[in-house]
Amino acid sequence: MPQPARGTEGTDSVKTVSIKTVATEAGVSIATVSNVINRPAVVSAATRDRVRAVIDALGYVPNSAARHLITGRSTAVGLVLFGVRNPYFANIARGAEDVLRQAGHLSVLCSTDLDTAREEEYLDQLAHQRIRNVIIAPVQVSQGWLERLRERGFNFVLIHNADEHPEVCSVAVDDALGGEQAATHLLARGHQNIVFVTGPMNMRAPRDRYEGCLRAVLRSGRTQEALRVIEVDDFTIEQGRRAGERLLVATQPGTAVFCANDLLALGIMQAAFRAGKRIPEDLAIVGYDDIESVTTTGVPLTTVRVEGHELGRAAAQMLLDEERDPDGHAHRRKLFSPRLIERLST
Repeated sequence: MPQPARGTEGTDSVKTVSIKTVATEAGVSIATVSNVINRPAVVSAATRDRVRAVIDALGYVPNSAARHLITGRSTAVGLVLFGVRNPYFANIARGAEDVLRQAGHLSVLCSTDLDTAREEEYLDQLAHQRIRNVIIAPVQVSQGWLERLRERGFNFVLIHNADEHPEVCSVAVDDALGGEQAATHLLARGHQNIVFVTGPMNMRAPRDRYEGCLRAVLRSGRTQEALRVIEVDDFTIEQGRRAGERLLVATQPGTAVFCANDLLALGIMQAAFRAGKRIPEDLAIVGYDDIESVTTTGVPLTTVRVEGHELGRAAAQMLLDEERDPDGHAHRRKLFSPRLIERLST
């Protein structure tokens, strides 16, 4: 086994160990050592162990700054998401991070809070730091916005239903199907009208959830008037409480609510309990995402389950695939199917 590098004779400085020295001592190529450091999953376990033992023995430290200068880009990956205050996006971030970490990439989390100006600011900062690989849940998508990403030199994967943009990689949930499942469930329990509570409707996901809900309502023989919308400023518990207060003072408050996410549904529940309403006897509620906390409420929430962790893993894998083979890479779109989880709130 090689001995740790010592200071040069007559000085106290530490001798720098090169990647070439590691490769020679381990009996592998420089590329293999690089893969062990940056993409360990592509190297056999035996070779990984041998190279890592040499790295430890020699005290080799990879010089990421030098790599940045040579390649003109950072090995870090930007995760530009709406905000980890929503556990659903925290799950996406964790799924992506699990894959990226195995490939030797650092994840840099940026929370936009649905603010397009903040989103642009983060993208500028990532570009300035030479971080060119990005996984992003965009507030809005347009052809011009995609072109600006390319002009900055980003390789990116969208967490967005980008069926109208087959020229980019994307992962998403079939939100129209999820909305249809929620409405079908409520209509089957005899509810004649449904209130759809959502954050900003200028975003693709809540629009798709509404369209799926409407599809089920119309299929049941009811008219569009049987589906009412309450739109609030954000997808938070506080905004859910405000929506609940508006709902409960309405002339015809309705008996069933479908919320665009679980946080809104939890806020509706709080408003209903404060007003002395019983769930589900007076008000049935369906959420969306199936975050962990919905099973621990006083009345466990019926919701549409979305596998955020798996979605994040898929996005990260797409990004790594393009990084490894930029010329031969074929852009893909992966759509996850949600499923309704029935609990006591309906």
